[in-house]
Amino acid sequence: MRMIDEAMTEKGGSDRLAASGLRFTPQRRHVYGILLQARDHPPANEVCMRGKKGIPDISMATVYNCVEALVQCGLVRQVHVDRSATRFCPNMDQHCHFYCESCGAIFDMAYDPAGARRQV
Repeated sequence: MRMIDEAMTEKGGSDRLAASGLRFTPQRRHVYGILLQARDHPPANEVCMRGKKGIPDISMATVYNCVEALVQCGLVRQVHVDRSATRFCPNMDQHCHFYCESCGAIFDMAYDPAGARRQV
C-alpha cells in the first residue's frame, strides 16, 4: 500500500480523481496497486483475477469501473494491440510499447522524440 500511496502523491492522483469528481475508493486503490506492481499491461480480466487475492468478492464490473476512472483522471492509459482485449498501463511518462508476438507480452520502451528524428 505504501507504493500506491507514494505513486498517488507523486502523480497527484487524489487531486486528479477529485478533479474528475471521483474518490479514491478502496477498490480503485486496489486495482491501481495491481497495475503498479507487475507493470505487465494486464487486461481487465487478469486484473480481476489478481484483485480477488485482496478483495475476494471484487467483480468484473467493479474492475471495469475502476480502470475507467483511473483512465479518465490520467493515472492509467489504455493499450490496444490488434484486436485483443484492451490492456492497462500505469506508466504515464512518454514511452512506446513493444508487443512480443511469441509470448504475447507488452513491454515499455523508452522514447526520445529528439533522438527519433533523422536529418535527411
